[in-house]
Amino acid sequence: MHSFFAILTTVIIAIILALLPMPDWTIWLRPAWVLMVLIYWAMMTPYQVSVGIAWITGLIMDLLNGTLLGEHALAYTIVIYFVSKMHIRLRMYPMLQQGISIFVFVTLYLFIIYCIQGFIGELPASQLYWLSAVTSMLLWPWLFVLMRDCRRWFKLA
Repeated sequence: MHSFFAILTTVIIAIILALLPMPDWTIWLRPAWVLMVLIYWAMMTPYQVSVGIAWITGLIMDLLNGTLLGEHALAYTIVIYFVSKMHIRLRMYPMLQQGISIFVFVTLYLFIIYCIQGFIGELPASQLYWLSAVTSMLLWPWLFVLMRDCRRWFKLA
């Protein structure tokens, strides 16, 4: 029960961070908070957080953002699938290599969203769209430490 509460709480906080308003000039710098939290839990507790949780969280994000239903769900599911397949390797990586992996995963997520938006004719207006992967990579070490402390506090695996 503690694990479910910890995971749910961190995902809700990530959703709130993802929905907070930002100034127009910083909108492209918003990290992929929800995806990074899902990646962390899929790395550390792959049998509790996997593609099913990613799908449900993605549907919630689609509803809250008003985007095409299933857009974020598909992107989260694909990324978390790869993370769950590589979770042992990812856990052993040093922080720099984990950061690079986060960059690759967030770029994959952004690419999937970009393709879906291209199919429906709503491509982003700027090439700054891809900066989210850089900010996510730079914030990963701090998020990792916070999540690790949360996981230890709740005495999870």
